[in-house]
Amino acid sequence: MAFRLLPREDEYFALFSQMAEKIQEASNSLVAMMQDRRESFETHVKHIKDVEHECDELTHKVTTKLNKSFITPFDREDIFALVVALDDVCDYIDAGARAILMYDIKEITDHAKHLAKVIQSLAIEINSAVSMLAKPNGMNQHIVEIHRLENEADDVYFRAIGELFQNETDTLTVIRWKELYEILENGTDHCERVANIIESIFLKHT
Repeated sequence: MAFRLLPREDEYFALFSQMAEKIQEASNSLVAMMQDRRESFETHVKHIKDVEHECDELTHKVTTKLNKSFITPFDREDIFALVVALDDVCDYIDAGARAILMYDIKEITDHAKHLAKVIQSLAIEINSAVSMLAKPNGMNQHIVEIHRLENEADDVYFRAIGELFQNETDTLTVIRWKELYEILENGTDHCERVANIIESIFLKHT
């Protein structure tokens, strides 16, 4: 697949790449937060929120450009779907970080750390796949890896929920952790949605 770019059409690809980089930055901060001391959580949450706002601004730039463009590198609907999906991933990373503060979680479980690391790995693969949109030779390996990582996240999530209900008797603790696990797992689902959209774009133009 090779898109025939007219002048300035490459701006779309640059904006997608910037969004993917923001997702990777936010995921790095989430992993760092879960490995840090409780006193430092708020600093990480603020940084992730700042990155999420920057991702929102990039989303707005893409949609504004889309409204003004007569010709786009691929279908408008796909551009819009991709930018929304990328923004959603950053939103879920932000939601996971904020949930830790909101629920006053002081010690992070190994399952939560594992899910955060999976999100970080997914962000790396998304960044690679998005950077190849204009010239997608070899992109398939990143799509395959995203699907594998999402399956890994599902396994971690089900183990985490199973252990939570088997071992925890305090209702509030169950509620806190169930919510956090669900947010993190939903984040991995949205990473897979990004991969599905990219794959669809690839198939349309081959």
